[in-house]
Amino acid sequence: MKRHLISAKDLTRDDALLVLDTAEELARVSGRSVKKLPTLRGLTVVNLFFEDSTRTRISFEAAAKRLSADVINFSAKGSSVSKGESLKDTALTLEAMGADAVVIRHGASGAPYRLADWINGNVINAGDGTHEHPTQALLDAYTMRRHLGSLDGRKITIVGDVLHSRVARSNVLLLSTLGAEVTLVAPPTLLPVSVGTWPCKVSYDLDSVLAKSDAVMMLRVQRERMNAAYFPTVREYSRRYGLSAERYSHLPEHAIVMHPGPMNRGVEIAAEVADSARSTIVEQVGNGVSVRMAVLYLLLGGAQPAIGADK
Repeated sequence: MKRHLISAKDLTRDDALLVLDTAEELARVSGRSVKKLPTLRGLTVVNLFFEDSTRTRISFEAAAKRLSADVINFSAKGSSVSKGESLKDTALTLEAMGADAVVIRHGASGAPYRLADWINGNVINAGDGTHEHPTQALLDAYTMRRHLGSLDGRKITIVGDVLHSRVARSNVLLLSTLGAEVTLVAPPTLLPVSVGTWPCKVSYDLDSVLAKSDAVMMLRVQRERMNAAYFPTVREYSRRYGLSAERYSHLPEHAIVMHPGPMNRGVEIAAEVADSARSTIVEQVGNGVSVRMAVLYLLLGGAQPAIGADK
């Protein structure tokens, strides 16, 4: 049976908790002198990246290798893709090579769904356009749970460029599944038209929600995806929606500060806040390896895949 992880909505509450609990177990491997398990020996994982990424690609590569899988890194730059080869032709090439799982990042929303139709291996979405990034949401939830305990009833605030953020969409879906109350904070121009159908609240005033937040996630302003003026100036955006040291001081003492990276220091987050004691930004990167190990293990490790949607 072929299963994939393409959207956070593919995961039931039990699925999500299984990933988080498995990641907790696998995190212990990282503390050992030999950071390897033989679980996926003989299987091949392909990292198929049509967009640049450092954290996500290296994280998936480390996760697969710690489970003893063979890893093939495929970058669109300098490949046949840059000469005009289609996604389908690339998929057929991977199928001929016998890839057991393909981790795909693509600029077009929906590309992982198409890939899942064309290959027999498992497909994991590592970010598709402005659509979703489910493993980022899982590692964010894992990080929150380590600091806050159960996410039931926790108030999570996600701030910034929601319109272009696949991380925001996946987090809203997953965190609501796990029982958290999510509030999106952004200027109206940086919220998608469909936000009214999302399981979350919306606010345009960051200062009004900080004191009630258990975790605040700042999103990068994705200027490379912007082809219009979404706010007057960067300075004005930072003044209204940036997490400054002053705003940071209004957070509850237990609250954590998050960012999926890479950061625009001084725009959406002040440098001293990013480097503060309650910032989990570096920790999130490390947690990403454990969570992606859990996803690969649960999709590929058993006779029956334990998570993901049937295709």
